[in-house]
Amino acid sequence: MKAALFHKHGGPEVLTYGGCDAPTITPDELLIKVKACSINHLDLWIRSGLRGMQINFPHILGCDISGTIDQIGKTCYGYEIGQEVIVSPGISCGSCKSCLTGADNFCAKYSIIGGYDKKGGYAEFVSVPKQNILPKPKDLSFEESASIPLTFLTAWNMLVKRAKIKTGEIVLIVGGSSGVGTAAIQIAKLFNCYVFATAGTEEKLNKMKNLGADFVINHNNDDFGEIIREKTNRIGADVVFEHVGVATWTRSVNSLTHGGRLITCGTTTGSETDFDIRLLYRRQLSIMGSFMGSKGDLFNILKFVNEGKLKPVVSDIFSLQDANKAHILIENRKHFGKVVLKI
Repeated sequence: MKAALFHKHGGPEVLTYGGCDAPTITPDELLIKVKACSINHLDLWIRSGLRGMQINFPHILGCDISGTIDQIGKTCYGYEIGQEVIVSPGISCGSCKSCLTGADNFCAKYSIIGGYDKKGGYAEFVSVPKQNILPKPKDLSFEESASIPLTFLTAWNMLVKRAKIKTGEIVLIVGGSSGVGTAAIQIAKLFNCYVFATAGTEEKLNKMKNLGADFVINHNNDDFGEIIREKTNRIGADVVFEHVGVATWTRSVNSLTHGGRLITCGTTTGSETDFDIRLLYRRQLSIMGSFMGSKGDLFNILKFVNEGKLKPVVSDIFSLQDANKAHILIENRKHFGKVVLKI
């Protein structure tokens, strides 16, 4: 089969298009003919090489997958060849306490398709455990459908499960033009929150308004922490959705009201920052981390997708041969929403 793969860590140039062996399936797996695979910052980090993580080369990235069923394992029932599906990106043991209570993203053996130990969807075919298969939304294209799982699951877990947003709260989405940011804006509006959102260009600010953000701020030019306090009569935001890291961290914390909650899932601009711990107890703040979400939450998300209340935002579509160009686009922050490989 054809795939975009890499044989060593490095920049986008290490991604090359070529032939490799098609995956085989176990009795508990299905072989998916990939139609589309969206790109996440996780892909860029794995390609670049995360300190302390080992990988078997050559490797194929990609966890956000849509396609059709091509082969069915012997113990997989209720599936049909040609059935249109999407893939839940997280893999867990299925037998520990976390898995059995529906919190599979807390499993000690949790991993991600296309991560370090399983080849992913930048390819014509991918093997997937049967429990990771969900029906593709009927009214969406394969490219749109591949833009749902990781970003919406991450944003849902951050806002709904961890931060526990409530109707009418003030929510700040930092980096609202990214894939996870565009999902977060929609989820916050689904809960009838007042949404501040930040981005780095006027074009992106306008697009966030069209997506539902109530007030937008250029985080490259303005102190959004001070602006939010001004616009809220010095109260601040109840919830801050953060995934940018060192470039925005101080302003994000300063945006919080007394008793506010900051939830973070990533550090695209760096992870080390100075932080005055006294702020935590003086203002009784909560700072939380979040990683992915449970498979069960995807069913809730897909319900709202099928009702037209949540919709993935596709920025650009590339061919599999141009996966390296797609990575360059994301690294240069030229996208709004999701960048997708069409296969």
